Amino acid sequence: MLRIIFTLDYEIHGNGEGYPHDLMIEPTDRLLRLCEKYGAKLTIMADVAEILKFKEYKEKNGRDDYSYDAIVNQLRSAIKNGHDVQLHIHSSYFNARHDNGCWIQDWSEYDFAGLPYERISWMIGTCKQFLESILRPVDPTYCCVAFRAANWSVSPSKNVVRALVDHDIKIDTSIFKYGRRKGIVNFDYSQAYSPLVPWRVKEDDMCGRDDTGSLWELPTYSEKRWIGAFLTSNRIFRAFMSLRHKVHRDGQSSHQIRPHAAPAEEGWLAAVAPGTKGEGWLATLLERHAWKADFNQCGSKQLINALQRASCRYDPAKDKALPFILIGHPKLFTKRNERGLALFLSHCAQHHDKFGFDTLNGINRFAKQWETL
Repeated sequence: MLRIIFTLDYEIHGNGEGYPHDLMIEPTDRLLRLCEKYGAKLTIMADVAEILKFKEYKEKNGRDDYSYDAIVNQLRSAIKNGHDVQLHIHSSYFNARHDNGCWIQDWSEYDFAGLPYERISWMIGTCKQFLESILRPVDPTYCCVAFRAANWSVSPSKNVVRALVDHDIKIDTSIFKYGRRKGIVNFDYSQAYSPLVPWRVKEDDMCGRDDTGSLWELPTYSEKRWIGAFLTSNRIFRAFMSLRHKVHRDGQSSHQIRPHAAPAEEGWLAAVAPGTKGEGWLATLLERHAWKADFNQCGSKQLINALQRASCRYDPAKDKALPFILIGHPKLFTKRNERGLALFLSHCAQHHDKFGFDTLNGINRFAKQWETL
C-alpha cells in the first residue's frame, strides 16, 4: 500500500521578500482544512532559520510584523490535531539582516551542503531544539525526526549525513531521483537509488544505499517526463512567482538588482523545468526531465495518474507500506490549486484499500519493512 505524505515547505519567498501571514499562515490554514475534510495529514517542513529571525525581529522591535506568535500557534495547532511538523532549513537566514521590508541573507551560506560540518551541525541542533521546545508543551512525545534541506542541497553528502545522525535525525527527504541543477547550488541525483522506495544512505553519498547506514532517505516522488508534462497553469504561475522574486547568482535578490546581475535560472523555461539551464532548446525539448509530485504545480489528473503508475510499478511490494511523498509550498497554494488538490484527495479517499495517508513521523514505524526491498 502506498502511504501518501503531503510535505509543505513552510517559508516566505526565497529572496527574503513577503510576509508570513499571507505566504504561510493563511494558505496553510486552508490546506489544513482541506486535508481534514478528506482525512489526510500534513507534514509541515518548518523553515526554522526564518522563524528564528521573525522571533528576533519581534524581540528587537517590540512588534510582531512577521507573525511569530501566529506561526508558533499554527504549528502547535497542527500537532494537536494529528498533523506533523518537521525540519526545513534555509541556511542563508542565520546571518540575515532586515532592510526596508526584506530579509537580506548571507548568500555565502546559501548552499547548505557546502558548509563545514561544525556549522551544519550547529544549525541542525539549534533548529531541532527550537521545534521540540515549542511543540512538546502540546505533545510531550514530539520529536524532530525528519529533515529537508532548502534547494535540495545535500550534495556533497558527508557533512550533512554526519550532522543529521549526530542529532538523531532518522529521515532525510531532500532528494528526488533524476534531479540535477547547476547554479548557486549544484547537485545531480540521477543515480539516486529509487524514486519511491526508501533506502539507508551511504555516509558519503546520499544517493547510494548502505544497509548498515543510520539515516533513511525518503525521496520526493519523481519520474522522467517530456517537457510537455511541465506545462500546467499551476506550474506557469509558479514560474512567474519565481521570476518575480528570484535570487541571483551573485547573491542578490530582486530587491537589490544591479543591471548586470546574472539570474540563477535562464528564463521562464528553467523556472518551469529546473535543470534545463545551459542545455539548449533542442536538448530541452527532446530530453526527459525530473518531474516531481508537486501538489502546487501539477494538475490533479497528473497526480492521480502518477499515483496509479507508482502503485502498479511497485505492486510486488504491495504488502509493504511505501511512502508516496508530495511536496508543496503555502505561498503557491492558490484557490485554483485548492480545487485541483481536492479532486486528488477525493480520489485517494475513495480508494482507501490501495492508498492511505500518513506523515513523516508516522511512516517511520514501517522502516523495518523497507529493509528487504
